[in-house]
Amino acid sequence: MEESRRQKKVSHLIKEELSRLVIQSFQDSASGLITITRVSMSKDLRSAYVFLSVLGHSPKQEILDFINQRKGFLRKAIASRTKLKYNPMLFFSLDDSFEQDKRIQEVIEKIKKNEK
Repeated sequence: MEESRRQKKVSHLIKEELSRLVIQSFQDSASGLITITRVSMSKDLRSAYVFLSVLGHSPKQEILDFINQRKGFLRKAIASRTKLKYNPMLFFSLDDSFEQDKRIQEVIEKIKKNEK
């Protein structure tokens, strides 16, 4: 289903703020590169579904668990930085689209090598 204009604006705002917060508060050489890839808002704007990508040596599930443990801090920080009517609940999950793209590219390269 298509997101409304308001959902898109709030998604973009939440993504920007979370990206800043993750860089400032959580990202270091041990955690690798943590990227907020997208945010989807519920119709009532009370829930934000946040997808993140983790590149580096750290186990991805550990990073996700670490961020999930600090949801309260992130919600409070977003509330203080934005002027939203409702401060959305945050639901984090890993975005594996990067790995899927990488596998697809490897398969395409294999097919190209076999054609020659």
